[in-house]
Amino acid sequence: MKLKPLADRVVIKMVEAEETTKSGIILTSAAQEKPQVAEVIEVGPGGVVDGKEVEMTVKPGQRVITSKYSGTEIKLDGEEYIVVRQSDILAIVED
Repeated sequence: MKLKPLADRVVIKMVEAEETTKSGIILTSAAQEKPQVAEVIEVGPGGVVDGKEVEMTVKPGQRVITSKYSGTEIKLDGEEYIVVRQSDILAIVED
C-alpha cells in the first residue's frame, strides 16, 4: 500500500536517533532525544491551498527538519509515517 498526499501535504519518516555520541558514549533509550530529522517519502502536488498558490519545494529522498509536534502519525504495513504540511518543514538538511 502506498500513501499519496494531497495538496501541500508531505509524508515523512523519522530518522532513528543516534545510539552513540560523537565521542563514542553509548546512550540508553531514555537518554536519546526524539529526533526531528526525517526523510521525505512522498510529496503532494501543491496547488491552491487556503486561497494561496503553494509550490512544493521538497522532494522524496531529502532529509528535513520538522516542527517538534507537527503532523499526523500514521502506521501502515508496520511502518510509522507522519503527514505534515510543507509549512511545518523548517529546513532541508544538505550534506
